[in-house]
Parts: sequence; structure tokens; C-alpha cells
Amino acid sequence: MNLSKSFLLILFFFALPSLVWAQTFKVSGTLKDAQRKEVLGYVQVALFAEGEETNPEAYSDSDENGNFTLEAKPGTYTFKAFFLGFEDQVITGLKLNSDLDLGDILMKSEGKNLEEVVVETSKMPVRSSLEGITITPENNIANAGGTLLDILRNTPSIAVADDGTISLRGSTGTNILINGRNSSLTQNLDQLPASAVEEVRVINNPNARFDAEAEGGVIDIILKKGQDLGTHGGLEATYGTRNRTNLGGRINHRNTNFNVFAGYNYRDWKDVGTRRSTRVIFEDQETLTQNTDNVNRNQGHNLNYGADYYFGNNVLSYEGVYQYGQDFQTNTLYAELDRMNQAGENESFDYVRRNTEDEIDEGLDNALIFEHNFKDKGHLLRFTASHSYRNQFKTQRIGIFGNTLNPSNENLTGQERAFTDEVRNISVFQFDYIKPLENGKFETGLKSNIRKFDNDYQYLRRDESTQDFVEDPAVSNRFLYQDQIHAGYAVYSSTRGKVEYALGLRGEYTLVDTYLENTGEENKQDYFNLFPSLQTMYNLNDKHALKFTYSRRIDRPTAWRLNPFPDITDSLNIRRGNPNLQPEMINSFEFGHLANFEKSSFTTNLFYRKVNGQLDFITFVEDGISYSQPENLLSASSYGIEFVGISEVNDWYSLNGGVTLFRIDVDGSNISEEFTNSGFSWNVKLIQDFRLPYGLNFQLAANYDSPEVEAQGRDLAQYYVDASLQRSFFEDRGNLSLSLRDVFDTRRFAGNALTNRFSQDFYAKRETRILLMTARFNF
Repeated sequence: MNLSKSFLLILFFFALPSLVWAQTFKVSGTLKDAQRKEVLGYVQVALFAEGEETNPEAYSDSDENGNFTLEAKPGTYTFKAFFLGFEDQVITGLKLNSDLDLGDILMKSEGKNLEEVVVETSKMPVRSSLEGITITPENNIANAGGTLLDILRNTPSIAVADDGTISLRGSTGTNILINGRNSSLTQNLDQLPASAVEEVRVINNPNARFDAEAEGGVIDIILKKGQDLGTHGGLEATYGTRNRTNLGGRINHRNTNFNVFAGYNYRDWKDVGTRRSTRVIFEDQETLTQNTDNVNRNQGHNLNYGADYYFGNNVLSYEGVYQYGQDFQTNTLYAELDRMNQAGENESFDYVRRNTEDEIDEGLDNALIFEHNFKDKGHLLRFTASHSYRNQFKTQRIGIFGNTLNPSNENLTGQERAFTDEVRNISVFQFDYIKPLENGKFETGLKSNIRKFDNDYQYLRRDESTQDFVEDPAVSNRFLYQDQIHAGYAVYSSTRGKVEYALGLRGEYTLVDTYLENTGEENKQDYFNLFPSLQTMYNLNDKHALKFTYSRRIDRPTAWRLNPFPDITDSLNIRRGNPNLQPEMINSFEFGHLANFEKSSFTTNLFYRKVNGQLDFITFVEDGISYSQPENLLSASSYGIEFVGISEVNDWYSLNGGVTLFRIDVDGSNISEEFTNSGFSWNVKLIQDFRLPYGLNFQLAANYDSPEVEAQGRDLAQYYVDASLQRSFFEDRGNLSLSLRDVFDTRRFAGNALTNRFSQDFYAKRETRILLMTARFNF
């Protein structure tokens, strides 16, 4: 018995250190805003062993009430809390030999600066800044199951046309970036799912750090990559009317040395639509009526992936995007032509053109980024190298049915084939250096943007004598486009009391080379331009500020606008480019007021934009055929006012939106007095969120775009309302939403043109009333 007791005593003696060492204790507390004394949810917290700065012993996030708990073995630790927009909170020398409650920990805001004035409300989908607005798609129920175009449709001051063209404050000249970089993937924004987008930054009047390209400004699409410590991810599934399907998932894992992330999305979207147009030639008493029925199906895969490696004061990152899509369309055009002949008799001619086309769209985007952070906060060096590739291959099978409106096989009078192979390559090399100064900072950098586009179009007609398709050299063509833009910039910013300002200057040297293989026609251009910028802000107090911005910009003609070869897909309506186009030169001014409150933000902007050499499409009629091509008009100007408001009115109701009113004056008198036009336009975006009982959220999103003037006419108004209902589950980690797009089925595109010789109007309506159910789960 004594032997047994002695053995147990010895065993306990040797096991005691292990038992003590295996014991863990808890460190808890509550994180709050030092200024407003409100809790801070979802802040990253970590415990580091004494002398260790990279590998934490424990890490987590605070919950929605700001509370956190960390567990670690006995020892001496350093506590750190990290949160965007706040200074890191560090507590050293924590002796952990029992559970420890740190109580309330106050985090200080880093303060507002010229780059962003953050709205003091956590989950609003829109934030205002000096340069523009930032959109967080996940905070808007209406974006569930949609694409990037759906996000932009719900963004203040932005309008999306029927063909996906983006206009910002009335200008279609926008520079669209992915993760801050030029990319060929932006040619088809409907391929990018909303669930892959972290945020969208709309920069109306960018400074010299950004490309001077684009009249309207910059839209920067930031894709999700995940930055929180640990393993996180999410799943999303959408199913809707006409068997529309959208499936996606994302995951990332981060420790103090590595962050690895990936996201995948599959989309199967079906659509139907109709379009009609009527053209009247006054002198010939000719009327052409065309009606087109469209059936479309798009299947696409989107994969974004990458990694960050943190070593010392350096970060090495790789970011990639791969897209593959197939598009199937059938367009059936019914044409009725009525005119008066020389004998005063009415003549009519009917025909049908059915185009069945398949398109394969493949794109790849790769970027390597190296960033070195010096010891001084904000002092950094960054180098970026990226390449973007996109290949579109389209096959068209066309049937012609002459002297009839019945497209049956027995009425077939002709067949055509067309093949389009377009390859786009964009390479970007960029160097940036930022040096903090005593009362400001200095930024400088170099950038080279090299683009190559190859459009090869082959057109064949069926020869009935040989029963084979023969290429038509009068229609087939190959167009090559290359350009290089080499730039350097410098920006100096400073704070003097209540005044903040940034002065910038950018120089860009442009080389353009186009070649039409059919005719050997070559066009070369090279020019150098300087682009100054100015941004100022006067802080009246901690809630109100006045701002003024100015930038000089350029809008270069796109490759397809320069291609002189005519598109005769519709033999009565021919489009062609113009190789002699010159770039637009733009001067843009903005004056605004920013008001930030605890749960709301209001921004008012007055803006003026003067465009020299305005690019616009001009339509004229010869021998009963309508020709449309771009021209440099003398000038255009637009000015207006914009209001963006965001408010959490109370616990159950919040709203955000914007109103933009502007006038456009177009002066095309250098071509003809009839190409001079002017008029007022305005658009409204309003999103209202209602928190209902039983954890339900209800949202109404309303959009209205007024008529807008063009050089020869105007586009008519369009308006629609979306409604969504959402319920959260699993402590807000998952949710289920039901959305009805275009509740009243009113969204359509229409417009008209009027000259001394002819009038023309069009109406296009797609299936826009769609019911979607979306399920999300985050972990």
C-alpha cells in the first residue's frame, strides 16, 4: 500500500509540469471606437509571444458586439487588434497565468484624408469619398445572383444601355479596371458575377496617379481575395425563371506569412427579346420597318485565384482570373420596305434574315505584384507586371428568305457564313513610389500599357452552282490594332490646418498603329500630352467639408471605331469605322460638399466637363441605305449637379441613392448644322431597406433615367423597380433571398433621330421581369 502511494506520488510529481503546461487561459475584452464609444464588430485580434511579431499564438475576430475571446498557454504576450481605418491597438507585457479580462479597448480612427472620407456606418452599400463613391455589392440584396452589370445598374450616376455600354454622368467614355489594372476581361462585364466582386470604386475626377484615359472617369472593380486570419469562404446558389442558374464558391486561408484564395462561378443564363425600328426617308417617300426576335443562352465559367506571401517588410502577390463562356443566339429579322416609284406607284419588298450564331469567349488575366514597406508608415515601393489575354471566336450561319415574311425552308433564297476571330492582348508594367513627408506625402511612378488587337473576319456566300460556300473578298477583312502608352506621374499632397490638397501632373506618350490587311491601308499616330490634376478639401469641422477637383483627360478612339471596313450584316443599315479619328481632350471640374454623420452621409457635387473633338456616331442615308460612322465633332459640354445620400434612419429603415441632373450641349457644326443638339437629362437611383419581424429584410430598388440627347436625336426615358426579400440564418452566416427584377416589366430601350432628310426610331425590349431565389452561406 505504501509502495502504491509512493508510485502515485512520484507519477504526480513528474506529470505536474505537463499538466500545468497543457493548461490554457482566456483573454477577453470589448473593442470600441475611441471617439464615438460604439462597439467595433469583426475586428481582427491576435496574441503574439513576447519577442514574436509574425506568428500569433492565437487569433480571432470580434463578434458583432465587439466582444472577443482568445485562448493561450501561460506566458507573456503582446495583444494586437487590426481594423481598416483605425490605428493598430497594441498592449504589451500581458502576464497570462489566469483568465484575463481587458475590459473596453478603445481604437483610434486614423482620420480622414484626401483619398477617402469614410461614412461612419458599417454595412451601407455605398460610401462617399473625395474622388467618388465606393460600392459594396454584398450589402445590397438586389445584387444577389446577378453580374457586375446589375451592380452598376444600381449605382448612382451610372446608366447601363441595352448592349451593356456604361455611361457615367452622361458620358460613355469610362476607364474600367480590374484590381486597379487595365484588362481585356472588361470587354464583357456580364461574364463577371456579382458574388466575385468585393467592391466597385467609381472615381469621377481621378488625379494624376490614374491613367488619363476616359472622359467620364474610372470604374475600378476589386475582386474578392480574403484577408482575415484563418480559413474563410462562402457558397452561393441562384435559380430563377427560364431555368436561370448561378453557382459559386470562394475560400481563402491566411496566416501571418501566407494568404491563399480562390473563387469559382458557373452561370447558365437564358434570355429572349425583341427589337423594332422604323426609318422614313422624306424625299423618296420610303419607309423601312424592321422587327427582330432574339433568343439567347449564355454559359460561363469564372475562376479567380491567387496568393500573398508576407516576408519581412515585403509582400509578393499573384492574382489571376480565368474566364470561359459560350454564347448561343438566334436573331430573326423581318424587314418591310415600302416606297413610291417614279411613276407614283407604291412598291414593297419583304425579306427575312435569320442569324444563328455561336460564340466562344476565353480570357486569362495574370498579375505579379511586389510591395516593399519601409519603416516609416505609408512609405512604400510597389512594382506590378500583368498580362491579359482574350479570344472571341464567333460562327454565324445566316439564312435569307426573299420576298416573304415567312422564314420556312421552302422560302430560302440565300445562305451566308461568317467567322470572327478576335484576339486581345494587354500588357502592363507599373512602378509606384510613395514617400511620407512631415505634413503630407509625395507619390511618383512610371507605367507602360501595351495593347495588341487582331480582328479577323471571314464572310462566305453559298454558290448554288457549286453547292458550296465561297468567300466574298469584298466583305471579309482583317484589322490589326496596336498601341503603346508610356506614362510618368508625380503627385504632392499636404495638410495645412483645415486645408488638404493634392497637386499632380501626368505625362503620356501615345503610339497608335492600325493596319487593314485587305487594302494595305495603314494609319500611324504618335503624340505627347500633359495632364495636370488638382484636389482640395477644406474641413469646416469634423462633419462637414468642401472639396474642389480638376483634371485634364483624354479619350482615345477604340479599335473598332477606327476599323474602316463596313459591317454589312444588315445590307440596308451599314456601320463602319473611321481611321482618321482623333482623341477627345477633356477638362473636368467639380465642386462639392461632404457631410458625414454618425449613421448617414450626404454628398453634393456640382460638375462641368468640356470636351474638344467630341466622338459621336453620325448617320446619313444614300440611295436608300443608312450609313453610320463615328466622327470628331467640334465640341461638347455637360454640366450639372449630383446628390448622393446614405442614411440609417432608424433600427428598421435605411435608404441610399442618388440624383444626377445635367445638361448636354453637342456642337457638330463642323460637319453640319443639323448635328448640333442640346437638352437636360437626369437619373435617379433609390434603394430602401426595411427590417421586418422574424428576421426578414425587404428591399426596394428603383431606377429612372430620363431622355438623353445625342448628336442627331435622343434616347427615351427608362425606369424599373426591383423588389427583394431576405432572411438570415446560422447567426448571420447564411441567408436566403427572393428577388423579383423589374416588378412592373417597364425596362426597355428606345430612341429616335431626326435630320432634314430622314427620321428613325427604335424600341428594344428584353425579358427583364425575372424571379430569382438565392442561397448564401459564409464560413
